[in-house]
Amino acid sequence: MGEVVNLRAVRKAKARDAHAVEAQANRAKFGRTKGEKLREAQEANRAARLIDGAKRDET
Repeated sequence: MGEVVNLRAVRKAKARDAHAVEAQANRAKFGRTKGEKLREAQEANRAARLIDGAKRDET
């Protein structure tokens, strides 16, 4: 026979783990300084312009 498992405890542990993952993602997304956010936006803008500039005209 298998080991007895309390399903309520397993469900709560799973919810805690999911919350921890979400909290880590939020810390990475929102836990930055204004300078870091500005630099990331500038890098994204530069990458977008680089990609747009490399497109071929298919006319």
